[in-house]
Amino acid sequence: MRGAPLPHVGAAINGQWARAAKGEGQAGATVDARDAHSLPPSLRRYQMMLFGKVPRQLCALKKLPWSRDSRYFWGWLNAVFNKVDHERIRDVGPDRAASEWLLRCGAMVRYHGQERWQKDYNHLPTGPLDKYKIQAIDATDSCIMSIGFDHMEGLQYVEKIRFCKCHYIEDYCLERLSQIENLQKSMLEMEIISCGNITDKGIIALHHLRNLKYLFLSDLPGVKEKEKIVQAFKTSLPSLELKLDLK
Repeated sequence: MRGAPLPHVGAAINGQWARAAKGEGQAGATVDARDAHSLPPSLRRYQMMLFGKVPRQLCALKKLPWSRDSRYFWGWLNAVFNKVDHERIRDVGPDRAASEWLLRCGAMVRYHGQERWQKDYNHLPTGPLDKYKIQAIDATDSCIMSIGFDHMEGLQYVEKIRFCKCHYIEDYCLERLSQIENLQKSMLEMEIISCGNITDKGIIALHHLRNLKYLFLSDLPGVKEKEKIVQAFKTSLPSLELKLDLK
């Protein structure tokens, strides 16, 4: 990360990019997250810097019509964006590493004691590792997916999360989040809106967030049994304010 990257490094990334764009390998096949792990740590860190400059624009491009080859490309790219780098977490701490992951995927974060949302990957604040603690996450239109959720393991101060139009969020993501002990203690508010892969199973898993005070659910076609959800939260979280805007 110090100094200009060597030309062959950029070429290596561009080569993988081009191969993914062409859909080399099995056409339409699901991309294994290990595809993103094949680069050495130094190259992955450069890759993180390079891709960190344009995540929101790339996420916007995904709204364009998809072809079979482009599905492979975006799957590969999302695996890169979501990959957990445990060395990076050790070097900079969980909050900084999670901030980089979230912004790389097009989400935003707000730090404890601040009102301003952090949107720009390249303008994340620097300073002591324990200075900036994530208090809120807005993942609207982001490409976060389950393989990146290990980034949340060390977060101790997250109180609010908003998932809106997150096409890769699925039940396992909510189950994984609900199993993280720190979040079970800290989480107070959550909004889940227009996430088509979420079903009753994922929503009910949120009852493990024992201090949750507010939950808003809207436009979730996979959620079918509203009454069952209401009863489940009345039993497990009687003080929860549950708001539903579901068909």
